[in-house]
Amino acid sequence: MPDEILPLLKDLIQLPGLSGFESSVHERICEAWEPLVDKIELSRLGSLHTLKRGSGPDPRPCVLIAAHMDAIGLMVNQVVDGFLRLTAIGGIDARVLPGQPVIVHGRKDLPGLILQPPAACLPEGKDKDPVALEHLLVDLGLPPRRVARLVRPGDPVSFAQPPLELGAKNLAGHSLDNRASIAALTICLRELQTREHLWDLVAVATTQEEETFGGAITSAFALRPDVAVAVDVTFGYSPGSAEHKTYPLGKELTNGWGPTIHPAIHRAIKQAAERSEIPLTTEVMPRRSGTDADALQLAAEGIPTGVVSIPLRYMHTPVEVVSLIDIRRTGRLLAEFVAGLEPEFVDQITWD
Repeated sequence: MPDEILPLLKDLIQLPGLSGFESSVHERICEAWEPLVDKIELSRLGSLHTLKRGSGPDPRPCVLIAAHMDAIGLMVNQVVDGFLRLTAIGGIDARVLPGQPVIVHGRKDLPGLILQPPAACLPEGKDKDPVALEHLLVDLGLPPRRVARLVRPGDPVSFAQPPLELGAKNLAGHSLDNRASIAALTICLRELQTREHLWDLVAVATTQEEETFGGAITSAFALRPDVAVAVDVTFGYSPGSAEHKTYPLGKELTNGWGPTIHPAIHRAIKQAAERSEIPLTTEVMPRRSGTDADALQLAAEGIPTGVVSIPLRYMHTPVEVVSLIDIRRTGRLLAEFVAGLEPEFVDQITWD
């Protein structure tokens, strides 16, 4: 991986940018993408739209590649005697929360810890199982009066676990879902600085994927691309996980297949992987894909859409793990896909 990508990825996963509160992270993405594109703007819902013009004759077809920039997290829903009760933003695995460091984004940023009462102090019958989110507390170590002045219900709470390099190839940290894909899309834009592509490319960092798909819905409607690809993460393999539902890190990327995905886009992604000699396997998505593709496909009159995914272990926890090799391969695959689009590609799609 180019040396500059790892620092960028570490920066991205240390910024909160929770779903609905993405402004802190979109500024860092804008800084990374602005030198690589011809135009950059912010949508009404806060998604980052960038245009890299193709070299084909006007009017050029357009491909949209979307990676969501929002992250899961927590929100204060009650302040009790200086302690904070929590609710979730996005899907949270509460089993791993006790002991996690967090930042409470109140009137000022406040460091705290998520803690659980001793088993003997829990309601009867709740002392044997993992403690539910409703019984967890954030301790800020501050007097109740000061907490009441600085924190209100509705304040977001982000994870504060620092990034950890695991060996030479893996990175652990929170918010790798889906900042890993933002890093991959950055690599794609860099690759295309020295490669001709006939189509216009719109690279989009979407908002609110973890809650509403609002960014993908509105961006696809506003931009009206001819085809679209969502880049996200999928479940990485670890011992004890179902092998048919998970994928090994550093071995292969996945190419979605199911009702959300158009066969022509699936096939074009597969062919791009073959040309680039990038390991790629089909990931069956028999219902929803669980990605921005579900919204992209249904925008306006309908957009032929594909899904490329990066295997990630321990999804929706503060200690997600991803392979840097997979991120680099994803960026190269996306660049090859864009560069390989011919002017007549849309005309050759079978619509029935």
